[in-house]
Amino acid sequence: MEAHQHSPDSSSEECTVLEAPPGKNTCPQHAGKVADLFCSACECALCEDCMPDHEDHPKVPLIQGLEHHRCRLQEKLEKVQNRLPQISDTLSLVKEILQQLTNQRASIEEDIQSSFEDLHKQLDVRKSVLLMELEVTYGLKQKVLQAQVDNLIRREGDITASCTQTEEALAGESCVGSLQVEQELQERLGDLASLSLQCQPDENDQLDLVMETDGLRKSIHNLGTIVTTSAVASQSEAMGRGLEQCVVGHPASVTIVTRDKSGGACKSGNAILSAEVFTPDGSIVDGEIVDHKNGTYEFVYTVPKEGDFSLALRLYDQHIKGSPFKLTVSRVSEVEVEVSPSTTTATNSAAYGTTSTGSSEGAKRRGKSPGQKKKGSKRASSALGTPRRKNQNPIEDDLIFRIGTKGRNKGEFTNLQGVAASSCGRILIADSNNQCVQIFSNDGEFKNRFGVRGRSPGQLQRPTGVAVHPSGDIIIADYDNKWVSIFTCEGKFKAKLGSGRLMGPKGVSVDQNGHVIVVDNKACTVFIFQLTGKLISKFGSRGNGDKQFAGPHFAAVNKNNEIIVTDFHNHSVKVFTIEGELVLKFGSNGEGNGQFNAPTGVAVDINGNIIVADWGNSRIQVFDGSGSFLSYINTSADPLYGPQGLALTSDGHVVVADSGNHCFKVYRYLQ
Repeated sequence: MEAHQHSPDSSSEECTVLEAPPGKNTCPQHAGKVADLFCSACECALCEDCMPDHEDHPKVPLIQGLEHHRCRLQEKLEKVQNRLPQISDTLSLVKEILQQLTNQRASIEEDIQSSFEDLHKQLDVRKSVLLMELEVTYGLKQKVLQAQVDNLIRREGDITASCTQTEEALAGESCVGSLQVEQELQERLGDLASLSLQCQPDENDQLDLVMETDGLRKSIHNLGTIVTTSAVASQSEAMGRGLEQCVVGHPASVTIVTRDKSGGACKSGNAILSAEVFTPDGSIVDGEIVDHKNGTYEFVYTVPKEGDFSLALRLYDQHIKGSPFKLTVSRVSEVEVEVSPSTTTATNSAAYGTTSTGSSEGAKRRGKSPGQKKKGSKRASSALGTPRRKNQNPIEDDLIFRIGTKGRNKGEFTNLQGVAASSCGRILIADSNNQCVQIFSNDGEFKNRFGVRGRSPGQLQRPTGVAVHPSGDIIIADYDNKWVSIFTCEGKFKAKLGSGRLMGPKGVSVDQNGHVIVVDNKACTVFIFQLTGKLISKFGSRGNGDKQFAGPHFAAVNKNNEIIVTDFHNHSVKVFTIEGELVLKFGSNGEGNGQFNAPTGVAVDINGNIIVADWGNSRIQVFDGSGSFLSYINTSADPLYGPQGLALTSDGHVVVADSGNHCFKVYRYLQ
């Protein structure tokens, strides 16, 4: 009996042996069976008992199958791991956008607080003015009426006293002794009876308050709007013939449809959209984006030469679907040109979102000499501003020097736009695609650069215009941030103005009162601000009328404190008073003397002559103060390509942003 009894220890050992784990190649389906094959179809290990269920399946030795399975697992691991940098980049981008969103929220909150504090101040000022007017008006009326009251009381007292004395005299005994007194009383009563008295009030009691609050209450109710969209670049798309090809000198149009993350069409505008047409060497072609306010946008551009170009369309700095697009730019035959409508019609139609296939013979002849419609006066060392043919003898032009190549370093540019010159001998360049301003001496020596890319106050997203205030502050129009930034002469940020009012500021200037003139390219409006940011006035709207604009670019101010504006798509220059009244308009579409193919930069010399950069014709023209053509600046030896901003240096030279050649050039100018 004892021999058959198990001690607790031996029993425990036996249980431990029974629960030992199976071998590493044990079949998971059949305990105690060793797997020696691998089913490729089912991707599982097989023992001899598994064979009937996998009879028709391809099989390989177990080791080979496991190695193959591991290789596939390794491939998937590497594929997933390769996504980590993408996720990291996206995470950084989203965090940056989130930070910008937070910064923008703080900025807008500050603007709201500031705007309403300003409104409170204005209301308090108006309240004080009304109370003062009330006191003054009341005082004037009260003085008149009180004087009349005092005069009547005095006369009443005189009459009452005289009557009382007369009655007392009449009550006494008549005698010779009272005769003299009675005669005096009679004379006094006669004077009082004949006295002229004003028996009608000298003033009225009207003192009313007319307070038209209904309109004000409605305005306050609708005051301010938080503008945003749900558009994302990954879902937004572009369409139109302008995506593939266009004709030299003719406007081409591309329609952009913005969509949200689910692919649904956005129904509102105001998305931050940018568009660039560029050549393989990086030359930039300008254009205009029209916001239709319904989630769709129109990009209208004109390419001045033939070749292969690329079109980059970005939404919130991200490429939309298919961007960048490849463009083929070609010329049309003279026959096609003759039967086509004018470029002016095409440009205006495209700018307002309508279709047109117009062209212009003048626009086709870019690079040839301007016509002889009007003779220009002779300038020393000066000739036509359009390129000469290579087989002609080279001539000396008015160029003194050029600075810059394509790049992102000091003295290098990518799509430079605005130009300004200071009284202390400095040239300032708005380097648009490098998000900075570069500063040079009048001799072209690099001095400084400043600017950090971003959408927060003090950062630059797309600087297009620059000006110098008499105080020395540097004023920068930021097209994509939709505001104007103010920096010290050392590049330290001070303030911004126009946020919430501007849609696409392009050019800036300063008038003789120190006010900031802002040309809003998108809104087709000129704004005038105090340096504090207070809006003084504005004028202009979209259209082709005398007081309207179609993509205005830059402005200058003459000695009469009149504002000179280049009207890009209307191919003209317009001069306005500070109140927005039209003084002068000159220019038409073409290549002749005094004609334009989209004017851009503008400056005024000490004699009131107006210097204009003719973008599409790649030249610089000079006019007198009444708009009559005078001459060209000779640019033949080193031709311009799409000149933008233009200014006069403190030593009397003309500096121009040669945007397509990624440099600025300084020319002699005989005033």
